[in-house]
Amino acid sequence: MDSKTALLIYSRLLSIYPHTETHFLTFSNPYECLVMTILSAQTTDLTVNRVAPLLFERYPSPEALAGAEPEDVEELIRPTGFYHTKARHIIGSALVIVERFSGLVPNRMEELLSLPGVGRKTANIVLHHSFRVNAGVAVDTHVRRLSQRIGLSLSRDPNQIEQDLIRLYPQALWGEITYVLIRHGREVCDARRPACDICIIRDLCDYGTSEAREKKI
Repeated sequence: MDSKTALLIYSRLLSIYPHTETHFLTFSNPYECLVMTILSAQTTDLTVNRVAPLLFERYPSPEALAGAEPEDVEELIRPTGFYHTKARHIIGSALVIVERFSGLVPNRMEELLSLPGVGRKTANIVLHHSFRVNAGVAVDTHVRRLSQRIGLSLSRDPNQIEQDLIRLYPQALWGEITYVLIRHGREVCDARRPACDICIIRDLCDYGTSEAREKKI
């Protein structure tokens, strides 16, 4: 796919999902953003938003979380699933932030990637929403699925998908393309039953046009 078509796709999606500053996770600072993004793996934003206030009431800062007992954190975040691993990651990240970054969540990609449990997806989300830095494109399950389905990328590898999206879109849009693809994936382009009949980008989508040909539409 060429950049012109990719930009048209973004423009159409933006027209129906205009609130580009809406966060799926509700946080108030980089520390909360980081922890909640780690917790959001393999669960819903609704669950994380429900659990987070209790977690941050008890551990309001990296310093507090760094000294937490894993069992206490696990109990608080249990509803998010994989709570043993997630507790280890958020406590470990807090400890590194305190020891290496003076208690402040770092605002550079390579520094964020040094934190336990933080990959490029999490780092990109934290950088974009907490620091307004577009260092790359956050590729979650929705972005991965839609990129392949639409034809924005032919790869199954999230890192390669990110590079393909970076090639197609100007840096100013790297954070927002994630937003519109996630919204479209949740509301129209479902994993099992994509609603192609109401899709605003059907004529630009590899899946939509191939389905139309198969049905002779």
